[in-house]
Amino acid sequence: MASYVLRRVLQVIPVFFGATLLIYFMVFAMPGDPIAALFGDKQPTEAVLEQLRQRYHLDQPFIVQYFYYIMGVFQLDFGTSFSGQPVIEVLQRTFPVTLRLAVMAVVLALLIAVVVGLFSALRKGGIFDNAMLVIGLVFVSIPVFVLCFLAQFFLAIQFGWFKPTVGADNDWGGLILPAIVLALSIYTTSMRLTRASTIETLGQDWVRTAYSKGLSRGRVVPVHVLRNSLIPTITDMATNFGVLMVGATVTEGIFNIPGVGNTLYQAIIRHETPTVVSFVTVFVIVYVFVNLLIDLLYGLLDPRIRYVK
Repeated sequence: MASYVLRRVLQVIPVFFGATLLIYFMVFAMPGDPIAALFGDKQPTEAVLEQLRQRYHLDQPFIVQYFYYIMGVFQLDFGTSFSGQPVIEVLQRTFPVTLRLAVMAVVLALLIAVVVGLFSALRKGGIFDNAMLVIGLVFVSIPVFVLCFLAQFFLAIQFGWFKPTVGADNDWGGLILPAIVLALSIYTTSMRLTRASTIETLGQDWVRTAYSKGLSRGRVVPVHVLRNSLIPTITDMATNFGVLMVGATVTEGIFNIPGVGNTLYQAIIRHETPTVVSFVTVFVIVYVFVNLLIDLLYGLLDPRIRYVK
């Protein structure tokens, strides 16, 4: 186990450098002058522009700029945005908000997917199973921005159960409604994976053996069947967590959530290389760490899995 964990941790190194180098190059290759774009139609003198380019190392070749950035990251200095604010402060302000939103959405989606998928598998071909498949297909077919507007109109405005926007009230309670929307938009795949995996597991010989030994259904299904059926669901939810950390831009915009999505979108428009690359760097670390935890969780869910040296 120790050697497996060490190998996975070492895999983070090339992933880290590869991802940061690629995104830095993509931002570097974008057309236009980010310094000149800051001033719009009222351009300052060329001397001022040149001074700002030197301050942010924009007058240096690409590889030199990347070297300056990486050296700063190792010193926990993610650079300064073109507005003069340290990027680390932007991360400290926005990252916890999106992290709370992603965690809430993934937990809600996982609970819904496991419960619905399990009962659908136990009632395969029945009314409940067919109804849940149709409902899941409806949710996965509706664009997320439509779900956002529907949730705002009915759950917030008509019924008054939630606030229509988040704003500064971005604690756990204020993020419930957008978390529900995101959960409904991603749970379908995990639900179908849970259903299919549970149906396959129920047909295994060792399940019939457990019943023949006198174990009750209340013991076999939750302890043995469900435990061995959760691996594809957990994997899918880990992927969804990474997607939500970087892909909840539309939801954050509609619900006015001061999170990573809006900030990253604005940084891309302004060509703020330090901000964009710093955000992506944190995403890479979080995504790799989450997948490492999921791989370790496999051994707990399925005792048949062994980590060879």
